[in-house]
Amino acid sequence: MISQKNFPANILLSRNDGIGDMVLMLPMAGILKAQYPQINIAVLGKKYTKALVDACVYVDEFIDEEDYFSKEILIDKLKPQAIIHVRTNKRVAKRAKELNIRLRIGTRSRLYHWATCNKLISLRRKSSDLHEAQLNLKLLAPLGIVKEYSIKELQTFFGLERLEVLGQQYLDVLQTDKFNLVIHPKSEGSSREWPIEHFTALINMLDADKYNIILTGVEKEKQFVQTIIDGLNKPVINLAGNLPLGQFISLLKHADGIVANATGPLHLGAALGIHALGIYPPIKPIDPGRWAPLGLKAEVFVLDKNCKACKNNKNFCPCVNAIQPAQIKMALDNAASQKQIATTL
Repeated sequence: MISQKNFPANILLSRNDGIGDMVLMLPMAGILKAQYPQINIAVLGKKYTKALVDACVYVDEFIDEEDYFSKEILIDKLKPQAIIHVRTNKRVAKRAKELNIRLRIGTRSRLYHWATCNKLISLRRKSSDLHEAQLNLKLLAPLGIVKEYSIKELQTFFGLERLEVLGQQYLDVLQTDKFNLVIHPKSEGSSREWPIEHFTALINMLDADKYNIILTGVEKEKQFVQTIIDGLNKPVINLAGNLPLGQFISLLKHADGIVANATGPLHLGAALGIHALGIYPPIKPIDPGRWAPLGLKAEVFVLDKNCKACKNNKNFCPCVNAIQPAQIKMALDNAASQKQIATTL
């Protein structure tokens, strides 16, 4: 543990990968702020995650990884005094040593950390039964934070409160008298995906008088979303390719629920407190035990088995395909009923 005399005034949390991974790292910042309110926290990430990090009240600065590799780095006008390699990355670790960051925390399982870090933690994620967000916290041990937080406790540490004002063009698509449901059918290859015909069938099952359905996706997913729309028997709102991340986060906050594969938008919805229904494969280590969305209204759909047959086949997963649209509809109807009851009280 670091002595009080040598305790850093700032810290850099490195997570230069996807949106879902970044969401599940944010409780680290919340717990650090709760324990050490005066510490300045910066997050190192990819440029496209900046809007997410900016929305977290526990993070003081975002550092673009491109700047990290090419410029002088300052956190509240001071050089970084500590870095935690939440995502292991050889180039990031080497750069941290070059920047002479005094405290460099990494895992023993990466050989390059032995040469680039000065505090090593024993952490093997793939063989652990802990959730990803709980595993991240193990890296706080050198800072004196060793408490094992439950999933329920972690749900209170996301801090997604500094949201962009939702643009009028997006506010206009919401309907207060219906259950505003975001459906995000793709995952950019980050998870096993529910088939297109299941998304189409689910939407066709939902009562148009009760649900306002909004389809979302990134630019390259527009054609996939259009294929779903072509098979529908009702109108929906298509925002695929038209939502910057900051506005997408704000839209989710205004929505009532989201249905998605095990991907970033699902984790965002859960962290924002809306009904987040996620479709998962029963394959370790990408199952809900490791990657479930964290939120009071989060729910996962996964077969009760340990599947190995399609572990190395990302293009076809019969276990995910076996989850029926009627199962998701039942959960959505229950959520919609809860909203109706709440609005009449």
